[in-house]
Amino acid sequence: MDRFKAMQTFVQIADQGSLTKAADVLDTSLPAVVRSLAALESYLGVRLLHRTTRRIALTEEGRDYLQRARDVLAAVDAAEQALTLNAAEPTGQLTVTAPVLFGHMYVSPAIVRFLKRYDKMRCNVLLHDRPVNLLDEGIDAGIRISALEDSSLVAQQLGSIRRVVVASPDYLKAHGTPKHPRDLLGANCVRIHPSTTGPWIFRENGRAVPVKTQGNLEFNHIAPAVESCAAGMGFGCFFSYQVLPMVADGRLAIVLSGFEPPPRPVNVIYPHARLLPARTRAFIDWMKAEFAGLRL
Repeated sequence: MDRFKAMQTFVQIADQGSLTKAADVLDTSLPAVVRSLAALESYLGVRLLHRTTRRIALTEEGRDYLQRARDVLAAVDAAEQALTLNAAEPTGQLTVTAPVLFGHMYVSPAIVRFLKRYDKMRCNVLLHDRPVNLLDEGIDAGIRISALEDSSLVAQQLGSIRRVVVASPDYLKAHGTPKHPRDLLGANCVRIHPSTTGPWIFRENGRAVPVKTQGNLEFNHIAPAVESCAAGMGFGCFFSYQVLPMVADGRLAIVLSGFEPPPRPVNVIYPHARLLPARTRAFIDWMKAEFAGLRL
């Protein structure tokens, strides 16, 4: 038995949901697929699929083996691609998405440098603060400030970003610097709809501490909310990169840093694929180098 070929056959059966469809994809006969699956199950000593005349379903052992088989096949493809990637200059169209402000401040400059290195590439950059479905919208890769929830995607962490609370020095001088998150209960807080109109979440002794804030000013965009905090309207809760320039020039000050929630991961995400196009792989590698060790 060719174990590698049997593993490929099993993955196709699971992906297609049918032995017949797997045979079509593999360009082989149905009896050959049946024999390959039977030989693999015999070799492993477990049943991988429940089979009836109408449907197939993975067993518990089959689900576990499927993920391991995918990892093995992906590793083989990556090893083969690594031998040829450097020999081929990536070309073609690449579509990338990122959050609006982070994309403007960090991702877009990195892409400019990427295109200067790979001048045969074309790149379409889509900046959105809404959730974007890469598969449905035909996007090759994205930068996301959150943990990966979609199992059809792959994520590689580039760095991490804090969520911080800030206010202007003048506001702090007039109203005092909070020592504990509950001190925000009586303060004016500038909020962004819908991301920070709910409770602001802090961390104390390993536990989440939600604080329901209130205020007389609300925006649907980050930039004017940051500006209003710098103008002395009150406290604001933002990702660190959104306020770092104003913190650096003294217009804003970070407070309650000892109660910050865990940093959010910054990931480059892309669809699960056995063999990524050279242009996508080159972009991923470039972003990993650009943002290596990013801590904001």
